[in-house]
Amino acid sequence: MMKIAVAGTGYVGLVAGVCFAEVGHQVTCVDIDETKVELMKKGVSPIYESGLEELMKKNYTSGKLKYTTDYTQAYKEADAIFIGVGTPEQPDGSADLSYIATVARQIAESVEKDCLVVVKSTVPVGTNDKVEQFIHDFLVNDVNVEVASNPEFLAQGSAVYDTLHAQRIIIGTESKWAEKVLIDIYEPFHLPVVSVNRRSAEMIKYASNDFLALKISYMNDIANLCELVGADVEDVAKGMSFDERIGSKFLSAGIGYGGSCFPKDTKALEYISRQQGYELKTVKAAIEVNKEQKTKLFKEASKRLITFSGLKVAVLGLTFKPGTDDLREAPSLENVPLLLEQGANIYAYDPVGIENFAKVYPEGENIKGSIKYVDNIEHALEEANVCFIFTEWGEIKGVYPETYKSLMRTPLVYDGRNIYSVERMQEARVEYYSIGRKSTRKEGIKGAKNFELQNS
Repeated sequence: MMKIAVAGTGYVGLVAGVCFAEVGHQVTCVDIDETKVELMKKGVSPIYESGLEELMKKNYTSGKLKYTTDYTQAYKEADAIFIGVGTPEQPDGSADLSYIATVARQIAESVEKDCLVVVKSTVPVGTNDKVEQFIHDFLVNDVNVEVASNPEFLAQGSAVYDTLHAQRIIIGTESKWAEKVLIDIYEPFHLPVVSVNRRSAEMIKYASNDFLALKISYMNDIANLCELVGADVEDVAKGMSFDERIGSKFLSAGIGYGGSCFPKDTKALEYISRQQGYELKTVKAAIEVNKEQKTKLFKEASKRLITFSGLKVAVLGLTFKPGTDDLREAPSLENVPLLLEQGANIYAYDPVGIENFAKVYPEGENIKGSIKYVDNIEHALEEANVCFIFTEWGEIKGVYPETYKSLMRTPLVYDGRNIYSVERMQEARVEYYSIGRKSTRKEGIKGAKNFELQNS
């Protein structure tokens, strides 16, 4: 058992701290927000993440997990300090390392014994070298402090599982001592460990995330071409998936990737390459495709309708993916303002994302249109003129095609996640548009109620 401190209680820091406690380490999670700390002591998670609160309560009750704002006390006797604070994207695409620097200085002024500082946050290649030098510059006591890289590879919505059952643990160190400390910390997880130098570990994180983003953007590009040539992207993806060199993951077409990782990490790596005088053409293309893809359905609907002004628009799904309340880079954030600008009356549904979304777009009149948040899908669809699906929540996938036909004034559905079978929507007489597949426009118009009257 080791004494571990974790700086930051967001997705990276809190999940890591809770999982370290779960395998037997003594963990103290540090955050500057006193209110947040008090809530965590009561077992309330500041993030929506499956299984997290249960482990928080279990390990806090057992005494293996603590929360505090007193970083000095937490750091001074720690065997290892993990940094899991944010590195948000700056306007030029670079990573903001100010939070990392703040924690590094606090560590330097607090540690009283030899200690390994481990950066879990996603940082540009070479950052760990700077962090180690920065700590040494401000070190108060005569102790040995080394810095290691240990990037996370969790997915929001399954972060706890991804941490406890990771496919591999990446550690980047510059000494045998640092390597051994990290191997000992992860020994109770019984997972494969890939040990490399610090800069390689930093690059593995970016290279992995950006490769997945490339796959998504590639399939979205193919989907757009499929629509033009009469192919079905789902059939294409199925055929591709049997090739073991390609695999079956991340081949689903849609309206683009979002979240806290892919958008930020693609831009950051592209920025790093520009700083080195190199054009990373593949990643640059992925960024451009993703940007265009997010508003693809809005543009298609704009061709189909004269205007959104005065229309009831159902929006199903606000978060960037199911299983999380995170809105970062969500397609809804791109499309809702466009709809409001055109005067749409939006009725929005999401199982967990409404509270966060309402902070950005408060309920009521907004720009030229209005937005109302509802607690069930039927309320959103009732008498709606058009529906947009932005997130593939199970609750949304469970809606029968016939429900759109029976509840909507005009059964006109734009599905950004290819939830439904085109044939089933056609049978239900729903005018249905998805990504990379044929539409059901002709069949849908037959089932529309008073469409000409509404749009004349």
